[in-house]
Amino acid sequence: MQASVILKPGREKALKRRHPWIFSMAIKKVKGQAELGATVDILDSQGNWLARGAYSPESQIRVRVWTFDETEFVDQAFFVKRITAAYQARKTLIAAQGLTGFRLVAAESDYLPGITIDHFDQTLVCQLLSAGAEHHRAAIIGALEHLFPEHNIYERSDVDVRKKEGLTPLAGPIKGELGDDLTVIKENGHQILVDIKAGHKTGFYLDQRDNRAIAGDYCKDKTVLNCFSYTGTFGIYALANGAKHFTNVDLSQGALDIAKQNIELNNLDISKVDFVKADVFKLLRRYRDEGKTFDVIILDPPKFADNKAQLNGACRGYKDINMVAMQLLNPGGTLLTYSCSGLMPADLFQKVVADAALDAGRDAQIIARLSQASDHPIASTFPEGFYLKGLALTIR
Repeated sequence: MQASVILKPGREKALKRRHPWIFSMAIKKVKGQAELGATVDILDSQGNWLARGAYSPESQIRVRVWTFDETEFVDQAFFVKRITAAYQARKTLIAAQGLTGFRLVAAESDYLPGITIDHFDQTLVCQLLSAGAEHHRAAIIGALEHLFPEHNIYERSDVDVRKKEGLTPLAGPIKGELGDDLTVIKENGHQILVDIKAGHKTGFYLDQRDNRAIAGDYCKDKTVLNCFSYTGTFGIYALANGAKHFTNVDLSQGALDIAKQNIELNNLDISKVDFVKADVFKLLRRYRDEGKTFDVIILDPPKFADNKAQLNGACRGYKDINMVAMQLLNPGGTLLTYSCSGLMPADLFQKVVADAALDAGRDAQIIARLSQASDHPIASTFPEGFYLKGLALTIR
């Protein structure tokens, strides 16, 4: 018999609004034996059925909801249905932008908690990050094999968040074999190299696709500094749109080497590009001391906050790099600045950037608000799905 989770009185409100998380403090008791990742029924304090989800005894998020439909059961057919719906929702975007690289499943925002699946040409890269996703591994992989029979499947569940679920990190091939060559994907007429085995996240930042295109519009005849450049894909769009000069800065020489290959792959003028291996925080100050300036600066740093306790420190980090970047911009220059920290509210990020302008002694005007690409949707019942915040600013 399937175990049940019974909520404390009044704790069903968020669930009735179809938020997919139930925290440990909301639970009154567990009836029956609920194993790690097993499917449980969720009942209110009066015993009324509310939802069905995955039980995770070691996580503060004790249950992640699979379905609010009592007639729906979690099996391979369930995953086929949900993944098909996610793919269908993206088909217009895929055709419009000529994508061979896109996010196929965006976890809770595609009603599949803890499951991220990215599509890179003929390879599907999976992250199974919740106890429920791990419990249903065979059904999820079976659904992918059914829907994409010709594709390789590779796992990149090598992230610390699995430890919070009582799981060990995993990475490696599930179906098929990847060679040593990098994978080439296409977007908006450009080609991009992806390191599936060793790259960041699942191999690449698909979520910045729309922002790469937007950045290109600001870069014509401009000198551009791209901080935390990773594999330099902002530069592809900028150079294709006529940037005068582009500087990629990253701590990883391997990432910079791929950035160079990306420029060559797209037949762009590599003489217009510098590749600088350096700590961004130190380099920005050195450039300021040297009197170096730019027309456009792109700040796309890694996540600064993994938990609420780190948020104040994250704010200081964002303020620091934005302040110095503003001091390096020519009057009328453009700053494109981002935060991928999900715990950073958009209004707080704007305040941090505004405070940075004050400390820099510059005037800043917001000319656009930027977000994650549309294959990274935000379910209306799951505002936490909005994690990538960006601002385009004119600095005077």
